[in-house]
Amino acid sequence: MVSAGEFRNGVTFEMEGSVWQIVEFQHVKPGKGAAFVRTKLRNVMTGAVVERTFRPTEKFPKALVERKDMQYLYNDSGLYYFMDQETYEQIPLNEEQLGDALKFVKENENVLILTYKGNVFGVEPPNFVELQVTVTEPGVRGDTATNVLKPATLETGAIINVPIFINEGDKIRIDTRSGEYMERA
Repeated sequence: MVSAGEFRNGVTFEMEGSVWQIVEFQHVKPGKGAAFVRTKLRNVMTGAVVERTFRPTEKFPKALVERKDMQYLYNDSGLYYFMDQETYEQIPLNEEQLGDALKFVKENENVLILTYKGNVFGVEPPNFVELQVTVTEPGVRGDTATNVLKPATLETGAIINVPIFINEGDKIRIDTRSGEYMERA
């Protein structure tokens, strides 16, 4: 059992017959009245996101989510194939199950496949990846008054904002959780 007072980002629990994962939480202690926990929850099966408040003493059964390390192999007409590193078993997942999880993942990279009671509901890419910039406009000389950013297309097709000194062909490090440029690789 997990109480609402113990909520943290990423915690999964069962409520009303569904499995929910905490996306954001905030413990609120107003001047008057009882404390409460304000949360943003995501239904792990449907992907629906709701906001809800809880009393800190409310308790819910924990949902045991399995995380399995698998290798992303290839994409074939809307199906994405992943291979278990130990058994070499391959599983296909469709775009609906993935969302935008593979936006920063190249073929042959490892990801975590999330399952609940044998049903795959999500994919977690590595926290940081190194990708090559394929298309970006050259930076304008003298345009350095503040932190100036420009759009860049990466080898996976994702578009992010990068500093003006980044050129085509540069390898950069990206935080996949926020989708932001970190540094040159």
